[in-house]
Amino acid sequence: MTKVSAYIITYNEQHKIAAAVNSVIGWADEVIVADSFSTDDTAKIAESLGAKVIQVPFNGFGQLRNDTIAHCQYPWIFSLDADERCTPEARDEMMQIVKAGNADGPCAYFMPRRNFFLGQWIKYSGWYPDYRQPQLFRKGSLTYSDDPVHEVYTVNGEIGKLQFPIWQFPFEDLAQMMHKANRYSTLGAKKLVNKKKGGLFTALSHGGFAFIKTYFLQRGFLDGRAGFAIATYNYVYTFYKYLKLAELQHNWKEPSSMD
Repeated sequence: MTKVSAYIITYNEQHKIAAAVNSVIGWADEVIVADSFSTDDTAKIAESLGAKVIQVPFNGFGQLRNDTIAHCQYPWIFSLDADERCTPEARDEMMQIVKAGNADGPCAYFMPRRNFFLGQWIKYSGWYPDYRQPQLFRKGSLTYSDDPVHEVYTVNGEIGKLQFPIWQFPFEDLAQMMHKANRYSTLGAKKLVNKKKGGLFTALSHGGFAFIKTYFLQRGFLDGRAGFAIATYNYVYTFYKYLKLAELQHNWKEPSSMD
């Protein structure tokens, strides 16, 4: 029977890694945790649960995923983030595909993701079905760009869509939400440094559109307080991404005198 490698990329995820590993450890033929030198107990917890932990330097998410895929040894690969959980229904659907071994079928599959935030499942705000990138794929069929964040994938073949969702818990709390906005806006600015021009007007216009898109066009208002928080997060992330871009492009320094 065809076998499956599951991989999880991590950095300081000691509060989430156990649930992620446990959702795949019983059925995946190998579970690889690609850790980027966490300073907490992430690696220790993963190893205690039976996962194989490898240490991969973080040089952007694209390269991190490519490096991790190279360590996967089986014909099918399932990608799971530390804040995601594979459900039994998603597992069974994937195993049916793997066991069928249809060489003429899709070589990669999108998976719907059901996100939980501020005490509720998010149905709107662009968070469902939240197809991000193919998460089940044949080894050798998918590669990533070297972008530091929001990496671009390339699939050599047909892409399908699975029916049953996995679960995602993107933020432990609002403090982590703001921490991620800060980290991802920095990575996003680096990605754009030679592609676009930053500045206050650009930051305001792009940030404003991000809020409008989430709250109105994607009907985030139907998610109540969570929808408003998500729209605001998208505004803050986008606003600071373009201001940080301007900072990188101008390379502002302290003045050398009081003149």
